[in-house]
Amino acid sequence: MRSLTNLMVTGGAGFIGSNFIRHLFSLGEFTGKIINVDKLTYAGNLENLSDVEKRWGNSRYFFEKVDICDFASIKAILLEHEVDTIVHFAAESHVDRSIFGPRDFIETNVIGTFTLLEAARAIWGERQDSLFHHVSTDEVYGSLGESGRFTESSPYSPRSPYSATKAASDHLVRAYHHTYGLAVTLSNCSNNFGPYQFPEKLVPLMILNIFEGKPLPVYGDGMNVRDWLYVEDHSSALWLILNRGRTGDTYNLGGDNEWHNIDLVNLLCEKIASMRGLPPDHYKSLVTFVKDRPGHDRRYAIDSSRLKEELGWKRKASFESCIQKTIEWYAANMQWVNRVKSGEYQEWLRTNYADR
Repeated sequence: MRSLTNLMVTGGAGFIGSNFIRHLFSLGEFTGKIINVDKLTYAGNLENLSDVEKRWGNSRYFFEKVDICDFASIKAILLEHEVDTIVHFAAESHVDRSIFGPRDFIETNVIGTFTLLEAARAIWGERQDSLFHHVSTDEVYGSLGESGRFTESSPYSPRSPYSATKAASDHLVRAYHHTYGLAVTLSNCSNNFGPYQFPEKLVPLMILNIFEGKPLPVYGDGMNVRDWLYVEDHSSALWLILNRGRTGDTYNLGGDNEWHNIDLVNLLCEKIASMRGLPPDHYKSLVTFVKDRPGHDRRYAIDSSRLKEELGWKRKASFESCIQKTIEWYAANMQWVNRVKSGEYQEWLRTNYADR
């Protein structure tokens, strides 16, 4: 077990990062402090951690509004807080946005990761009591056929500007380990879902459109396959990797839970119809097939055997129960949704955090 005392979490105001921070504070075994470093772009939302801020703010939880491309500021945070662990979530992550505007993805995902690595190397050198953990995606492996799963030794074949930048950042992290002796671990995960996910992603988009009776846009024929992972299970896996993962190794992380996009959308329709006492097919007429995304990968599936066998990880709950909890969370948090979608949150952010 490593000694994890002062963690810097990049992108901690985003979906997965904020869930991970909340997960750590729920663990009795974690007694250290967390420094949340986030630039607060469109998907970064400090409301995601208002409960953590209220309970732990300025004692065990600290927020720094900093761009990960800012070497001087990152280095200063590492020194001031005596950071021994970096958990790197910060990334531009929406494939569609990368197709229409790839520059931001190059800046954040490649230059940002490089800057963090340089700052860590400047402070830690070859110390083995520190750790740089890089959170990545299964999309770096490209597209699968009808069978098989991605393993840690699968060749890289990124197909979008997003996945290409994540592949580049993965290679940089490994290079800094082999070239400079920096202590690193990596994880490549499948599609996440759960509370606080930005509304443009598939699961929350469909849930919210069903709530509002809006069309449910499905790319192509809807038969693209994704492996879905509940964000809480992702957080528990990361905690195991941070504590016991072998330095220099990569761990693939999936939900063993493949769904065709159209089947997942239909499931959401059925569950929300059931919650409202309506016939199962009530919302399915809202499904609207739209022109396929350029370079749309057909199938992703992750083999998590290494994570399970070496570190003892397993999912805590069934997929359908987690989908139900996710639907219920969005139904109970429409104020959060409306603030995010309307831009009201960004206005609040500019007023309250302009100088931070």
